[in-house]
Parts: sequence; structure tokens; C-alpha cells
Amino acid sequence: MEFIVQKTIEAVKVLFDQNIEASAVTLQETRKEFEGDITIVVFPFTRFSKTSPDATATAIGAYLINHVTEVADFNVIKGFLNLVIADSYWVNRFKIACNTPNFGFAQPNGQKVMVEYSSPNTNKPLHLGHVRNNLLGYSVAEILKGAGYDVAKVNLVNDRGIHICKSMLAWKKFGNGETPASSGLKGDHLVGKYYVIFDKEYKKEIDALKATGVAEDDAKKQAPLMIEAQLMLKKWEEGDKEVIDLWKMMNGWVYEGFDETYKKLGVNFDKYYYESNTYLLGKEIIEEGLQKGVFFRKPDSSVWIDLTEDGLDQKLVLRSDGTSVYMTQDMGTAQLKYGDFKMDKSVYVVGNEQDYHFKVLFLILNKLGKEFAKGSYHLSYGMVDLPSGKMKSREGTVVDADDLIQEMIDTSREYTEALGKVDDFNDQEKVELFRKIGLGALKYHILKVDPKKRMMFDPSESIDFQGHTGPFIQYSYARIQSVLRKSGSSDFTYGEVFPLNKDERELIQQLDKFPSVIIDAADNYSPAVIGNYLYELAKAYNKFYHDNPILKPEISQHDRNFRLQLSKLTGDVIKRGMGLMGIEVPERM
Repeated sequence: MEFIVQKTIEAVKVLFDQNIEASAVTLQETRKEFEGDITIVVFPFTRFSKTSPDATATAIGAYLINHVTEVADFNVIKGFLNLVIADSYWVNRFKIACNTPNFGFAQPNGQKVMVEYSSPNTNKPLHLGHVRNNLLGYSVAEILKGAGYDVAKVNLVNDRGIHICKSMLAWKKFGNGETPASSGLKGDHLVGKYYVIFDKEYKKEIDALKATGVAEDDAKKQAPLMIEAQLMLKKWEEGDKEVIDLWKMMNGWVYEGFDETYKKLGVNFDKYYYESNTYLLGKEIIEEGLQKGVFFRKPDSSVWIDLTEDGLDQKLVLRSDGTSVYMTQDMGTAQLKYGDFKMDKSVYVVGNEQDYHFKVLFLILNKLGKEFAKGSYHLSYGMVDLPSGKMKSREGTVVDADDLIQEMIDTSREYTEALGKVDDFNDQEKVELFRKIGLGALKYHILKVDPKKRMMFDPSESIDFQGHTGPFIQYSYARIQSVLRKSGSSDFTYGEVFPLNKDERELIQQLDKFPSVIIDAADNYSPAVIGNYLYELAKAYNKFYHDNPILKPEISQHDRNFRLQLSKLTGDVIKRGMGLMGIEVPERM
């Protein structure tokens, strides 16, 4: 409320002959136990008012009552000045919101942001950790769009390296020509199966070597499978046709599987980058860094950077045999992305186990003088845990994304049918509803938590229609659409100025926050800000709906139309807000 800030500055000048900056005026939402809408913190003004906080607040309140038509009343509680904003102000704000296309979304601000998320390895299917990554990245990108940024969503696929060669080698040795078609497995699941097989066979070889007296660290290096995998990686980098053909075939299987999972999750990308295309550019940057003295070469020909003066350590950027490491590839990818998009900010959505890696990467890019280094940001998020015994993956160690999605849809079906809410739905409508509710529950439960926090995902808790859940908000939206359908009208004309009751007033105030909530969520890269706002909005609407008749014949046409318009805007905001979280809202439930 900029006008309150400006009039408070004016009041301080007139009453106390003191010039203050806007930053000196602190506004807060009035606590619910007190009357008022906006609270001004007056304690900083007492040093030049030369009076008590209560007297200072009372003087400013009296000035605002006389000079600001929007201020209807005030009260002072222990030096805090609580202002009651006139109903006419809130009615006007409501009308502006109703007449603003895409209310809440900001105009383009001229800034370009890239959000990189998903970043899967092509040696295994997507799992629960990837689910949080994908949902978080997609939502952050949509929120940034809503805040006025020009956003590019990209996926960096980790399609090369020793871990990829492990799956390839295991398939070559133990696969007997098995394919997705012959096995009936999704391609990513089939390749993941051979990654597990490699690990099992590798451990057998380590144990056999240890039984002969070889130390464990040496056994890991001497195991024939690991030596073969490293040789395969070297052949890959040298362009060996047989290895490259095998790599293309198995990666092709994986990409088909990934695309199916992405479609189920409802996430997408504007561009894909592949580390197989970026590691060579990374090697060029290393040569550039050697010439600049940023990197140094050790006697074994490996290349390093010394970050001890920055409080870190020495970091390997190229192996002695000339093969690249993750840092090599990430430097190349960063350069390539900037060349393609010239973005102002580059957001990396990666789990917090990589905090150190990104600290080093951004430091290296700064030392190399890369202009895009200052706009780089690591959106570090916590891991996701499950209550034990809730779900088990095929491998027994990680929760497969496809299994999780199906489990949520199945849980949605069981819960919804038990409530008897779909008796009048046909089979196709039921399938769509269960999908929307199941995925809405999954997405909301994950995104309502601050990204930085480790979280527990409980599938049964997430599906509750009455708790702090996605289905509760979806149900609130469906309730609104039911009211609007029953009204049989879309022309909700009502008078210019009129008194509001407490529920109407609080609902308008909640709606009025939506644009600033989007900006706050964008500034903090946090879908949780949107999620928690929508929950409070849905609660406010349900209270309003319960206590205020809308379609009953005894209410006036004015009140009927106003409350219908209030319902419509609430529904629009819920739909837009849930859309920013990648969540669909059913028209009926």
C-alpha cells in the first residue's frame, strides 16, 4: 500500500518537522486479534516526536484519518498503529482485479532467465528424487513467467561417463540381446536393470580379490569389470564405432522411457542439452584457463585449480588420461547455454548434495572472467523421504517415479470412490479425475514445502480432501464451478459502493495479495509461497461459502451477483495459482 507509506511520510513531516525515507516506514498486516488491516510500526519515529509510542501513533492516526479517504478508522495497541481501510477501497481493488486480464501475472520485465532441471543420468529410470527436481524446476519456471520474466526451460542430460558405460558393459556381457520390445520393460527400466547387474557382479569381483588378500581400495580398482568399463569410456571418447553404436541404442531406449514419465508428470522443456556434446567445449575452456593461469597441470598430466585461498581445496578439472569430469562438462554447458540464450540469470535446480560442486563451478567461472557467472544461482533442495513400507520400487532401494505416479492415481481412486463422489461420472471421466487428483496430491505435497528443507512424503496424507493438501484446494475450485453453473448466468452486475461483511472483506484482501505473492515466490524461487497462499485462500473461500448464502432466494440480487463475482475471481486465482505449480483443477469432483 504505497499510498499509506507516502501519507505517513507526509504526516511525519507535518507533525514532527522531520524528513524520512520510504524505507523508514514499516507496514505489517494487522494481527487477527486486533481490529484493522494495516499496522504501522511507529517506534522509530519517537526519537523526533519526543513523545511516547502511543502518543506518536495517535497523532499519525489522526492525521491519516483527516487526509486519507481510504483510512476509515484507527486504533493504537502498545505503540502499534492499526489502520482500518475503508470498504470502498477494497471494493475498488476487487473491481480492478476482476477487470484485469490474467490478474496476478506481471507484465514482461525484459529479463531472461534459464531454469535447468531434471538432469537425469541415462543409466537408470527417474526416481522420487527426480520427481521433486522436475516438479520444482517446472513450477519455478512457471512462477518466473508469471512474474514477468522471459523463461527458457532446459534439461541437461547426463548421457556419458563411467556410470553410463557400466550399464552398457553389463548389457553387452549379460544381456543376451534383450530389448524393451522383447522384455516388455520401459527402456529406462531395462537399462537401469543392467546398471544394477553391473553393481552386483562388480561387488562379487571385489570380494574375490579381497579373499586373496588384496586391500579393498585396490580391489575396487583392479576388478576386471571396472577396468573394462574405464576402457569402454576411453574408447567412447576416442569415437570407437562399436561403443558409440551401443551407446546410441541404449540411450535411445532410455529417452523413450523418460519422455513417457515426463508426460505423466506434466513437465516439459524448451531445449535439451547433452553432456556428450558439451564436454569437448569444456576441454577448450580448460585450455583457455591454462593459458590464463587459472588452471595448472600436474606431472601426471591431470589439470587442477587451486582454490585454497578461497577457503576450499584443489579441484580436478581433467583426468590424467585426458578424459573429462563433471566439472569439465559443466563449464562447457554453461558456456553453450549462454551462447544460445544470453540470459540474465541461470538457475540450476540440483539437490543439496551438490552444494560444494556448484560453489566451485561458479567460483571457476568467475575466475575465468565469464560474464554469465554473476547471474548463476544454485537452487539447492533437500531430499525426499518416505515412511517405511509405504511403497517399494522394483529394485528395493529407490522409489521409481512411474511406480509413485501410479500409486498416487490408485490411492486417489480408492479414496474418492470410498467417499462416493463419482457415482455420476462415466468411466473416462473417472480416469481423468483420478489422474488429476492423484497428481495434484503428489505435486502439492512436494511443492508446499520450502525447497531447501528435507521432506517426508506420505502418499495417504497427501490425498486427504480436508487437510493442507492439493485435493482440498482442487475441491474448493470444483465447488466454485458448481456454484457458477447453478447460477445460470455470467453477468454479475452490482452497485458501485457498498458495505462488506467480515468474510467478504477477508476474501477480497486475500485475492488482492495474489500479484505480490507471485513476485515473492519468484524472488525466492519457492513454489511453497504459492502453495501456502492458495491453501489460505481456499480456507477463506470455504468459510465465506459456509456462512454467506449465494443462490438462496432470500438474498438480494445485488448480494447474489457480488458473491458470484467474488466466487468467480477466487476460482480464477486458484486455477492460475495451481497452474503455476503444474497442477490441474477438475471442473467437478
